[in-house]
Amino acid sequence: MTITQLPILDLSLAEDPATAEAFRADLRRITHEIGFFYLTGHGIPDADFTRIIDVADRFFALPEAEKLAIENTNSPHFRGYTRTGGERTQGRVDWREQIDIGPERAPVAEPVNDFDHLTGPNQYPESLPELREATESWHGQLSEVGARLLEQWALSLGQAGDHFASAFAEDAESFIKIVRYPEAESESVTQGVGEHRDAGTLTLLYPQPGTTGLQVLTDDGWIDADPIENTFVVNIGKLLEVATNGYLKATVHRVLPTGPGQDRISIPFFFNPALNARLPEVELPAELAADSRGVTQDERDALHAVYGENAFLSRLRSHPNVAEKFYPELVGAQV
Repeated sequence: MTITQLPILDLSLAEDPATAEAFRADLRRITHEIGFFYLTGHGIPDADFTRIIDVADRFFALPEAEKLAIENTNSPHFRGYTRTGGERTQGRVDWREQIDIGPERAPVAEPVNDFDHLTGPNQYPESLPELREATESWHGQLSEVGARLLEQWALSLGQAGDHFASAFAEDAESFIKIVRYPEAESESVTQGVGEHRDAGTLTLLYPQPGTTGLQVLTDDGWIDADPIENTFVVNIGKLLEVATNGYLKATVHRVLPTGPGQDRISIPFFFNPALNARLPEVELPAELAADSRGVTQDERDALHAVYGENAFLSRLRSHPNVAEKFYPELVGAQV
């Protein structure tokens, strides 16, 4: 059957014993076959979706000088504002501006690992205190949704519900990107974000209603994943694919350049474990293992077991201006 639209799952069904088993079967099947779906029934009030889009609009409407005052080149932790064209995917420029916001923590006083440098404070514009308030609330709410989903995945794969929980128990390194895709400056702009698979565990994305641009690669080709109001687009990352020996699918996706006179907001939340954690692997029941795609050794070699090693290398690649300023000795050696 040709896929033309992502399926929709209702997380509230997982809370009812009468529907929980069917929900888990659908969750397992969809993320085995497609790796992407829409999520309703998450329990987040509609007003909070409106609020996060509103505060994003207000941030990007700030004078350029205020945004550049919190540019990520001020932060060895890769936090803060990235000007349009300042991030790369597969080495090519992404046509978007954004702010990266992670857990608010003090820097590691004596770093031992390269990824220790990712721990640190965020940067916020002084004239918009609502940004911090809204994103801290969003971070907490979506962390709960992510944990609920991981519990359901574990149960659907024949594991205890808390199978993945240990990796997230302390100092989880989830983070928010608030992204604006402006009108492309010329025909030379070929990507809002280039083709990629997310490297972490799972992503909860809220794209601005009434816009378009996100596309997902299926066996039948590219399909649009247009926004549904107050509904998340969810996909798994490579960590979860590897942990299930390829049974769950981390799917290639992209964002097309925004058309003439158009503008869109998109807010992904990356639910990831602690920097020093390993995502526990899953010993699949025999009937599921028989349908596992497997993971090549090259993929395993490219994806470090410790999450922070992947996260730090990803930042070096995607934000070369920050990498060259703070970590010039690592740019040539590891990227």
